[in-house]
Amino acid sequence: MKKRLITTALFFSCITAFAQNEDSLLIRRISSEILLNGKAYSNLYELCKTVGARLSGSPGMYKAEEWGVKTLTAMGADKVYKQQCMVPHWVRGKKEVLKVGGKTAANFNILALGNSAGTGSKGVTASIIEIKNFDELERRKDEVKGKIIFYNYRYNKALLGGGYGDAVRYRSTGASNAAKYGALAVIVRSVTAANDNNPHTGALRYNDSFPKIAAVAIGPKDADRLSNMLANNYRSSIFYLQTNCVMLPDTIGHNIIGELRGSEFPDEIITVGGHLDSWDPAEGAHDDGAGIVQSIEVLRVLKTLGYKPKRTIRIVLFANEENGLRGGNKYAETAKTSGEKFIMAMESDGGGETPRGFSCGMTEEQYAKVITWKKLFTTLDADRLNFSKGGGGGADIGPLQTNFKTAQFGLNTTGNRYFDYHHAATDVFENVHERELHMGAVVMATMVYLVDKYGL
Repeated sequence: MKKRLITTALFFSCITAFAQNEDSLLIRRISSEILLNGKAYSNLYELCKTVGARLSGSPGMYKAEEWGVKTLTAMGADKVYKQQCMVPHWVRGKKEVLKVGGKTAANFNILALGNSAGTGSKGVTASIIEIKNFDELERRKDEVKGKIIFYNYRYNKALLGGGYGDAVRYRSTGASNAAKYGALAVIVRSVTAANDNNPHTGALRYNDSFPKIAAVAIGPKDADRLSNMLANNYRSSIFYLQTNCVMLPDTIGHNIIGELRGSEFPDEIITVGGHLDSWDPAEGAHDDGAGIVQSIEVLRVLKTLGYKPKRTIRIVLFANEENGLRGGNKYAETAKTSGEKFIMAMESDGGGETPRGFSCGMTEEQYAKVITWKKLFTTLDADRLNFSKGGGGGADIGPLQTNFKTAQFGLNTTGNRYFDYHHAATDVFENVHERELHMGAVVMATMVYLVDKYGL
């Protein structure tokens, strides 16, 4: 009996070693193909330079949709189609001005926040009160009425990956919090650690219980300049703010979807994607052009290598993540109505920097299986597999977790430069590194291959 047990153990050990070797060889082929012949970088160039900004409802959105259909087809998808959804249509307008009275020498670099109401052609003329945080707003609420509120909350660099989440609340809810006490408009220090003067836009959320007042982001250096002015000779000065943005009726947009059909379990779906829309000041290269082209590259490399997936691999270029999440919600809603079955969902929406691993939103049992693959990612220097019980993959695939409890992977990168460019004029193709972008696609394709082969 003892001899038989030893023989059996050796047999399974050999089988496991063979499987691991087979996986390592395929992963090496994936890596070599992408790093030597990858199309993600050239696809990103085309997206950025021929389409550019692609905010929901804009002409750029429709150009991006056609680019997505064309590119997924060219990269070898078995099937490509559009999934219609209604999306918000916010228009920035051309004139954005913040200055001291009529003095043109004191103009500031600003951008209206996404979804913000405009001031109209008359603008807002009022003094400015600098507020460091929401606690100070509460203490000084009796001073707010009839004023412009300047939220000068700095991005906390010591929080490492948490600095954005800490500071973004002033962009998201600052307008309504100030309107509650009678403010006429708000200025928000840009949510960035960058040492430059580029304002960073992004969506705000109004509380319908209060007036919808104009809101703008101000560049970091001009935030410091404004703060110094208010502390010295301009404390009682009158400032002039004008924006002409407007929210138009919802319009038609689309998720763009490409599939590799599964050979054994075609009804089991692996979703991989990012969001096709971007803010309007730049090209949306990191946010989220990088995630889009990496997702397409996953499809291309598997097709090129002749890999026959067991399950259907579906690449989704989601609509309207930035100011509505309509694409992600529509995808989950349609899937629920159709009774689709999801094995896994993966999202890349953290920029094109060097990959470090994944956030893994799933059950403990599923994570126990994933962690057995850790050493395969160690060779790619991307083995940080961070567990959270449900969620954690990304905004667009979040509704799949809510509706289906789908296991989720969110690609994590070093993130050292991402929030320097995020939602600013500097988010352009030239600020994405080819090898870093392609390594992200390697890591994503590796995880897709393992989940397809072994399930979760």
